[in-house]
Amino acid sequence: MFDSARHDQFKLYGKARTYFVQNPGALITLEKFLSDTLYDLIDANIDEIAFDYNEASKLYPFWQNYPPDQRGRMPKGDQYPWIEVGEQVFGNKLMRLLAGRFKLRDAGLPSGPDKRMIMSSDDITSACSNFTDSCWLFLDIKSVGPRDDQEHAVMSHNQVSGDGKWNKEDSLLKNTPITARGIRASHKFHVAIPPLYVLSDRTIAPVVSVAIKPVYQMLTLRNEMEGRGQPLQRVSVVTIPNGLLLTEQPGYLKSYPRLFFPGKDDKGKKANKMRARVSFDLLKKIDSWRVRTITF
Repeated sequence: MFDSARHDQFKLYGKARTYFVQNPGALITLEKFLSDTLYDLIDANIDEIAFDYNEASKLYPFWQNYPPDQRGRMPKGDQYPWIEVGEQVFGNKLMRLLAGRFKLRDAGLPSGPDKRMIMSSDDITSACSNFTDSCWLFLDIKSVGPRDDQEHAVMSHNQVSGDGKWNKEDSLLKNTPITARGIRASHKFHVAIPPLYVLSDRTIAPVVSVAIKPVYQMLTLRNEMEGRGQPLQRVSVVTIPNGLLLTEQPGYLKSYPRLFFPGKDDKGKKANKMRARVSFDLLKKIDSWRVRTITF
């Protein structure tokens, strides 16, 4: 099975990669369309989203004796990890809402972001100038509290796409590592996602990477009558450029070399597993719509 579709995939991949390198506007239009779609869905359903998100605090008596494990370095112990709350509320709800507008497919991948699905529609066909009617949405939920609320998101190597070079049919598809460049230190960021996929049925699916960043409050820090709880405060929709946009045309990494910068991992982490932070400030300089926030 591993190589049953390889011949056709190789030919179509080369054709599709060349098309999107020569027509970067199609990728940008596709990314903006999906960014607009996700933002509008969250905005239109924000009351339901906030209610379900905040229910996690109100269900405290049921999990109080079995709290989630503390994460991060030297946690203070006065807050609960809320990562799974965000993944369940935003990830599951957005999948349901998207199903009303797109044909969705759940083709398996052995690694990748929190949620990933192949989406098809006439709107995607239009965005891609009739080249394909599909894309592969990679969706990550990046929940943080007030102590970790900064203008960036931590991305793993399995959450960002690269240049995806596949030169011979019997060779490996490889991404050129990009550089996570900081003020005092830098490291190679070995992104593992190709810029597009070709399915066995010849569907061409360019990758669109979006991070949803819910930010919750800690009522104990506010010293107010509400007492304890971690309600939703705001959420940002963050759209990260496809690897071809980063490395080929327009070549965003050349114009914004610190778009990705080091952080989170220590020197003991395997080099090809090192994560990087993506700068919201620089994303907004690329396109203002790449970072948009809904506040309660």
